[in-house]
Amino acid sequence: MSATTTTTRPAPAAEARVGASDWTAIGTQIRVLVTNPGRLAAARAILESDLDGLDRACSRFRPDSELAALDAADGRWVTLSPLLTEAIGVALDAARDSDGDIDPTVGEAMSALGYDRDLALVAASGPAIKLSARPVPGWRRISFDRGSRSLRMPPGTRLDLGATAKAWAADRAATRIAQRLRCGVLVSLGGDIATAGPAPRGGWRVRVQDVTGHPDDPPSGQAQTVALSDGALATSSTTARRWERGGAVLHHILNPRDGLPAPTIWRTVSVAAADCVTANVAATGAIIRGRAALARFEQQGIPARLVDLDGRVITTGGWPPVPSGAERSA
Repeated sequence: MSATTTTTRPAPAAEARVGASDWTAIGTQIRVLVTNPGRLAAARAILESDLDGLDRACSRFRPDSELAALDAADGRWVTLSPLLTEAIGVALDAARDSDGDIDPTVGEAMSALGYDRDLALVAASGPAIKLSARPVPGWRRISFDRGSRSLRMPPGTRLDLGATAKAWAADRAATRIAQRLRCGVLVSLGGDIATAGPAPRGGWRVRVQDVTGHPDDPPSGQAQTVALSDGALATSSTTARRWERGGAVLHHILNPRDGLPAPTIWRTVSVAAADCVTANVAATGAIIRGRAALARFEQQGIPARLVDLDGRVITTGGWPPVPSGAERSA
């Protein structure tokens, strides 16, 4: 993971008119913006097609998905589609680059915690479950040949590509839309934002906030609007995808070393980078690393905004600070 040349700065008061479309898919809020409003419908159609393919290949919750079929492989070599090959390759690259903080073999551990279906179908509260701390199978135990599009996993291993697939899909879709429609584009898949092509005058206005919400609604909790001239921005959070079991609050970011939700040191971490996968890996890794992530961000000059459990905001790497007694620049 390398430092980025992506520019984040305080947002101007206004920007050039853009076309925007919002909807819900793959269990999250989707938004596409284009600098040519006349090409918005075409941009949405491309993104919808991409997300449908992503869901069919990578969903952990669809019994007919290609990823779900891997559960029945029982240690045998399996030939993958080009789409799933690339998605798994991205996940394994992220595991290597994050020193194992991001590990796609958390699928079984995630299901054991109750996150075994689309979040909208997961009960917000329920009876206590036994939490067993044990390492997940581990990404190094996956045999993967990108060239032949083949994979083999130890029996009982289940993959969860949620930590990287959305970010990769955002990067891929933004590039495809910009190339096909010859305009600037921003794609947002939940907290994963990618841009391509020329930005509107003043940059893309992106609101970063501690509480998940629609970008056009008044913010709930602390929020900051920045201008993104190129590249990407990703936010990882311990507050958005969470549920209770026996009064214990659980969330979807697991530490692969014990298979349990990472301790909530940071409520949210937002990172700007040259691409969304890099930003997402850094943000999610920071949730898992806790306060140790600050030293890495500062050493590598990574633009980031971290909100701790008490609501205090810390910024690194030139992220534009907001004048506030609750925020400081590291």
